[in-house]
Amino acid sequence: MADEKDTTSVPLSQGDPERADPEDPVKSPPSSPDSSTRKACCFVLQSWVSKKFMTGCVVLFPVAVTFFVTWWFIQFVDGFFSPLYDQLGIDIFGLGFVTSLIFVFLVGVFVSSWLGSTVFWIGEWFIKRMPFVKHIYSASKQVSAAISPDQNTTAFKEVAIIRHPRVGEYAFGFITSSVLLQRDEGDEQLYSVFVPTNHLYIGDIFLVNSKDIIRPNLSIREGIEIIVSGGMTMPQTISPMESVARVGGRIPLNRLM
Repeated sequence: MADEKDTTSVPLSQGDPERADPEDPVKSPPSSPDSSTRKACCFVLQSWVSKKFMTGCVVLFPVAVTFFVTWWFIQFVDGFFSPLYDQLGIDIFGLGFVTSLIFVFLVGVFVSSWLGSTVFWIGEWFIKRMPFVKHIYSASKQVSAAISPDQNTTAFKEVAIIRHPRVGEYAFGFITSSVLLQRDEGDEQLYSVFVPTNHLYIGDIFLVNSKDIIRPNLSIREGIEIIVSGGMTMPQTISPMESVARVGGRIPLNRLM
């Protein structure tokens, strides 16, 4: 019994040196150079793999989106006439898509004629009498008229750059029409410039003197792409059309201000 009272419990860390606390820097054995090298190599390899993987995602993402949208568009357009061919027992992929393109072309030819324009005007008159539908139709028609090759009176005429909202800042817009302002000092020729503030549907209209308008060498479609993309398709150099015609080269915009 005396021997049992004299015995004392010994901590595991002291009784078994193999069970030493690995988090204690004093008790844990020092790491070998080979272990540090392996960790560094693993870190470099992991960083390289992650970087290349993200590069692949960045490259493949626009390709995948383009393929998906194109495939969806082909299937969507093909679905207009595919049921008709299915009823006839003709099963050829893409035939409905080709037929739809031919149909759109024929509609354009028909509307360009006097009879077609009359029929289109009557149909448009009925659409504009429908509640809610007339707003959607009007907004979509304005956008389509802006890029129409006919260049009618409602289309955007030119891309314009004006000083807005204050000195030193510029805004992209589109010249839509011109107006003659009659004043006591004399008549002044002004241009109506539409500056979109929400893509192409909502914007502000400014009456600007011709001298204060910069006409860049950009087409209407290029101007629309710049606005819709949020400026991501902006060219690195913009030159006024007058300078291009006079010099025959591209002059940076900041040299003309």
